[in-house]
Amino acid sequence: MTTTITVNGLDELKKLAGSDLGTSEWIEVTQERVNTFADATGDHQWIHVDPEKAAAGPFGAPIAHGYLTLSLFIPLFTELLDVEGVSTKVNYGLNKVRFPAPVKVGSRIRLVAKLASVEDVPGGVQVAVDGTIEIDGGPKPAAVLQSLSRFYA
Repeated sequence: MTTTITVNGLDELKKLAGSDLGTSEWIEVTQERVNTFADATGDHQWIHVDPEKAAAGPFGAPIAHGYLTLSLFIPLFTELLDVEGVSTKVNYGLNKVRFPAPVKVGSRIRLVAKLASVEDVPGGVQVAVDGTIEIDGGPKPAAVLQSLSRFYA
């Protein structure tokens, strides 16, 4: 079971800089989730949404969109860190993203994260999180990234 780290305010958040945040719970990437993402983005490439054709394709099964895998960073991350006592939390961007291995539909993924840095910005702080999204039983991760978020007092 995942233990969520809870901090209250920016000063407590700053003290976590350099800390491992732990590992999230596993979540399954279902065909329904992939199809919903395809509908939301308009990306209906057969390798994602046509299980029969994808079974004969290069991965032997339909795979999740890379950006779907990336989007799951937020719900997985919120299992690891809860920042209270701030007025606003926003995604600020990404410094680096790589997708070393595809996520086959039916696979489970989880996040391993480290709070790489916490830097002052006007009115708040910018947090850089190094994340690895692992595939259950996979030799390579689904995604390796550094995410930037801002928290305002």
